[in-house]
Amino acid sequence: MEVTFIDLNSTNILILFLVGFVGGMVSGFIGSGGAFVLTPAMMTLGVVGIVAVASNICHKFPKALVGALKRHKYGHVDWKLGVVMGIFAEGGMIYGKHVMTNVRGAYGDVGTDLYVSVIFIVVLAVTGFYVLKDAYGTFRTHRRSENSEKKHTRLVRWVRSVRIPWTMMHFQSIGGSVSLLFLAPLGFATGMLAATIAVGGFIGVPAMIYVLGIPALIASATELVLAFVMGLGGTILYAVEGVVDVRLAMIILAGSLFGIQIGAIGTTYVKDYAVKFVMGLIMAIVLFSRIFYIPGYLSKLGLIAPLSENILALLKYIGDGVLFLALFAGAIAVIVSLARGIKEHKQSMAEAVTE
Repeated sequence: MEVTFIDLNSTNILILFLVGFVGGMVSGFIGSGGAFVLTPAMMTLGVVGIVAVASNICHKFPKALVGALKRHKYGHVDWKLGVVMGIFAEGGMIYGKHVMTNVRGAYGDVGTDLYVSVIFIVVLAVTGFYVLKDAYGTFRTHRRSENSEKKHTRLVRWVRSVRIPWTMMHFQSIGGSVSLLFLAPLGFATGMLAATIAVGGFIGVPAMIYVLGIPALIASATELVLAFVMGLGGTILYAVEGVVDVRLAMIILAGSLFGIQIGAIGTTYVKDYAVKFVMGLIMAIVLFSRIFYIPGYLSKLGLIAPLSENILALLKYIGDGVLFLALFAGAIAVIVSLARGIKEHKQSMAEAVTE
């Protein structure tokens, strides 16, 4: 089945560049590849779901490498863990690609649009609200005691306590050894989701935080290594299918490489709960934006009664508006967190000098 790429005009190019800039800034800040903003934005411009996913995967791996190198300077990256999980993620990437191509073969391009949107809604609902809840809990703990030591959850303690011969590997970010039998399913699930909606960070970052017990700043940086490994393999897989639009990937990449520098710098001045809050906030807003597109896809596939052009246009207009609200909110949240973190850092330095 031949794929149709969108025509690029000056307006679309500018929008894609700006979207890439904001997505890169968010990516550098929270560690996710930013595709949970970029994929819906591309689909809003008329890009077919499978092409949006494939092109985002293509732009992701060089951007992720730049972000990882930037975060490495601040000591946030566990390269060993990122590469190991990335190897397992390639298996999930292969499986996820087959799922996408099968959906397209059975239901066409609109089918991939619907599939990507539904997966986005489900994953964003589960991950986004859990991250927001955890961010609030972390914030309250931080307010009660600045110096309180964060205790690991029961799940983290259990995972770290399991000792399976011939499967143990030591990781600096964990401060000990963990079985590869835990990393394998986490990596596979991350790769499968990345191949499906181009957003493996939805699983990768929370898994590192809530299963392995890694601090959010280190988890978000290490996921960039994972994204590089997955993106490289995924680009090859989708290129074979002929669904990678290199033009889109390069325009978004150009904007992302500028934005990711700002986001990465911001993580050196903020607390863990700020990273989690920004991540959860953007996820929640993007979730609501995708809901408005679902009726249109269902109507085109004949799964519901046909909707009038006016209703379809209205739903798309609302969905587009909410999506750009997510872009704006994400940019503002990163900038505000960065400014507040720098201010608090300067105050603490001034107090240290006076003492």
